[in-house]
Amino acid sequence: MIDKTETSMTKYVETPHLNIAYEEAGDPRGSPVVLVHGWPDDVHCWDKVAPELARLGCRVLAPYLRGCTPTTFRSAATLRSGAIAALGQDLADFIEGLNLRDALIVGYDWGARAAYVVGAVFSDRVRALLAMSAGYATATPIGDMSYDLAKAYWYEWLVATKQGREAMDKDRRRLCRYLWQTWSPGWNFTDAEFSSAATSWDNDDWAPISIHAYLQRWGEVPGAAEHEQLEKRLRENPPIQVPTVMMHGSDDADNLAETSEGKERFFASSYERRVLPGVGHFIPREAPDEVITAIRQLLSDTPARAMPLADGETARKFGVD
Repeated sequence: MIDKTETSMTKYVETPHLNIAYEEAGDPRGSPVVLVHGWPDDVHCWDKVAPELARLGCRVLAPYLRGCTPTTFRSAATLRSGAIAALGQDLADFIEGLNLRDALIVGYDWGARAAYVVGAVFSDRVRALLAMSAGYATATPIGDMSYDLAKAYWYEWLVATKQGREAMDKDRRRLCRYLWQTWSPGWNFTDAEFSSAATSWDNDDWAPISIHAYLQRWGEVPGAAEHEQLEKRLRENPPIQVPTVMMHGSDDADNLAETSEGKERFFASSYERRVLPGVGHFIPREAPDEVITAIRQLLSDTPARAMPLADGETARKFGVD
């Protein structure tokens, strides 16, 4: 488990708009594996994955998404955007800021959406992708989606109302606990697991970013000016350029498994979709062994194109001795 009292072991990289906090483990000269968490969650979702990757000799890096403490914005004037373009640019900036080469990107939910952006538009530094709980190219008009899916996205419609936005802000823990309970109906998480993640949401940026993410997704508000060109490119669903494995829980009650079906045409390299029986939305927490197996396979099947660059001493943040 990550010991949150060891604050000195959290590292930071400065990007054009953020000071991105991240945890690091393993061999600083090993193959870089970037673990990108989802929403509402934080780097604790990798607690059962990161130690094994470190033992395998990987360089394990887990950034905190924008809005999650201790990542911060460099300017109060920057729009607190939660758009997919913003998440993808953040991940690209993180990879570039650490000068990573041949990085294996592992993301779920918001982290998967960021990974797709990097795999499509910034693939020169990427070795392969493992995406979970969110398919690619899912911007489906409401008139074309099933009402079961529209029902699953109730929380996204909620923020279109003033009271819904207030709930996302003032009642965030109760709301998110309900999402955890309902998105993975067969998973019994502990209070400690929930609290360890929820601590990262206790800041002034989390709610505005969360609200903006869904208002922007459905066209109610624009994205940030700095991401305008990237957003235009993403609307064309550019093909993913690197080998990809996509994992979806059969019982995911948020992004229903149907949302990742039939996406093969968007992948210019190899692509495999795996549906995990009895697993819900929080795959890294519910099925860590399957995640580790997929990562090991991708590392084995996709030889590195260049030597990864080291970045000083490793920070053993994930409980690895």
